[in-house]
Amino acid sequence: MRIALVPVLVLAVGLLASHPAVAQSTAPSAPAPAAAPKSAPSQPPAGAKVAVSEETVHDVAAQLRCVVCQSLSVADSPSETAHQMKDIIRERLAAGETPEQVRAYFVEKYGTWILLAPPRQGFNLLVWVVPFVGIALGLVLVFVVLRRWSRRPAMAPPAAVDPAMRARIRREMAEEGER
Repeated sequence: MRIALVPVLVLAVGLLASHPAVAQSTAPSAPAPAAAPKSAPSQPPAGAKVAVSEETVHDVAAQLRCVVCQSLSVADSPSETAHQMKDIIRERLAAGETPEQVRAYFVEKYGTWILLAPPRQGFNLLVWVVPFVGIALGLVLVFVVLRRWSRRPAMAPPAAVDPAMRARIRREMAEEGER
């Protein structure tokens, strides 16, 4: 039973480390921007360029996976492809698209794989739920095992030595001491 506990704990830690929210939070990246109040976006005239802040480009790029170095976001990747993707993000934002529309463009082009954090719907919901279920089951298993260990009966006290045996032990010890 003790041996079975180790793989469960290793599995729970592995699931926790592979969870997208945790993996993304442990990766070095820029702090999340404060949520801006929702307002009706004003559409610029066709062909007009909008000033785009590098912070907005970085925020969108941080949510997309680099197609070359797949473990990094576009914002953190040093590859040439990531720089080209940032340029596309910058151009689309300058053309008046919202960050959601830019993300939708990349999802349409590459699929939901391109998103570092998959959407919390449908089959992808398992990615968000299973790690927490695994941790909960691991904690329940640890609780059950510890409870069983604490309820084990105490060892029986040693049996009393009868007087004849005690005399024999003293006699043999005295003979050993004389040698």
